[in-house]
Amino acid sequence: MTPETSVLERTRQPFREAARAAGLLDARVSVLGRPLTPEEAIGTPGRRDFPIVLGRERVLEARVRGARGHAFTDDAREFEGTLAEVIELALDTPHRRAIYTATLNAVLTGLGRVDRTVHCRDEDPEHCAREIAETVLERHGRVRVGLVGLNPALAERLAETFGPDRVRITDLDERNRGSVRFGVEIWDGAARNPELIETSDVVILTGTTLVNGTFDDLWARIRRAGKIGIVYGVTAAGVAALAGFERLCPRGRTETDLRLKHR
Repeated sequence: MTPETSVLERTRQPFREAARAAGLLDARVSVLGRPLTPEEAIGTPGRRDFPIVLGRERVLEARVRGARGHAFTDDAREFEGTLAEVIELALDTPHRRAIYTATLNAVLTGLGRVDRTVHCRDEDPEHCAREIAETVLERHGRVRVGLVGLNPALAERLAETFGPDRVRITDLDERNRGSVRFGVEIWDGAARNPELIETSDVVILTGTTLVNGTFDDLWARIRRAGKIGIVYGVTAAGVAALAGFERLCPRGRTETDLRLKHR
């Protein structure tokens, strides 16, 4: 997959057109100078094994005229500039992709074109995981499910709903690889994502794959294998809307002080 054909790159022109039509190209974009703390991002969930709580990921928040958008990343950095500058960013590093996706989320939610671009809080991540597992079961039956990226709440609910023997999980974090969670061994994502896809009927991807640069290869493999792909979470909100793939985010929040199109 070349940079020119990546899904993020394909959103650039429709993003530019939406911003131009709304008169927003000169709008100021503020990406927080520090990533949100776990408490700021997701409150105080009962469980403490989420990657953001453990300090392995952070939520980057972009603000555009009162509208907010989040993106998960392990390389969060600040940005201040115009929307036109964000749209023209080279999408060649995780921190630039995080700025781009968070800003896209903020703008599109402000325009009323997407919702749930701000991470849910407190006990909602647990409810979200249960609802995603129930949605997959209702739509597709008791299928074999692959989860790319260890989300502990979602992993637990999938294992409970479908049975550990019907769930495969991969992760890139060496601290997770080889461990057993909820009766499922966590495979090395770099080495075994192709095997996960081949042995699953439905593959669920974290939207963080858009930021870490693994999404395009994974999505192409899912399509070639004829499997069902679902992306979950706030990070993928804007990209899913512009690229036309399914996103599940039952408990994400929509936060905007005033619709941008009314400015």
